[in-house]
Amino acid sequence: MSATVFLCPCCDKALEPGTKVCPQCNQPVTVSSSTLATMEMPIVNKYLKGFNKALATDPENQEVNGYAAMCFLKMKLYDKAMPLFDKAIDSNYDSAEPYFMAAICLLRGKKPFLAQRADINKAIEYLNAANMIEPRGIQYQLLGYIKEDYFERKYLNVSPTSAEEYSQAQQLGLSDADVATLNSLLGQ
Repeated sequence: MSATVFLCPCCDKALEPGTKVCPQCNQPVTVSSSTLATMEMPIVNKYLKGFNKALATDPENQEVNGYAAMCFLKMKLYDKAMPLFDKAIDSNYDSAEPYFMAAICLLRGKKPFLAQRADINKAIEYLNAANMIEPRGIQYQLLGYIKEDYFERKYLNVSPTSAEEYSQAQQLGLSDADVATLNSLLGQ
């Protein structure tokens, strides 16, 4: 996601390009999987309103579409989140985050075992794309979880296995904070 949000989505203060934290309200200007996992719903709603204002003037902004999609995901409004993730992903090959979050969205707050096979396949496709852009332990952890809960619970062969995906997550430095973030985003 390449463009920059120029207004704080929380307080509407005009910001310099590249600002990470608003000097007025001390809130992050953008959202990510790690910040979103700990945000309270009233703050998520404020951010969503700010991102919607930005989208009213630039509806094709990949970055802002991704941020708005993350807010809808946090609110468990998966049908609103997925089209925005699709816009955020469209021709975006430099950020793993929208692919990772779209994979979570495809699970729709359920265990992978209960998801449709097409959604599982698409989630794995997104996670593989995310790992090609920027390999991260949290992404491999999600791959392992999907493979364990969907494929192995249904006695289906899959390669690499969940154990191999979990091992790769550990090799990439998966932390307890990453696991907590993933569990929060998955609603577990």
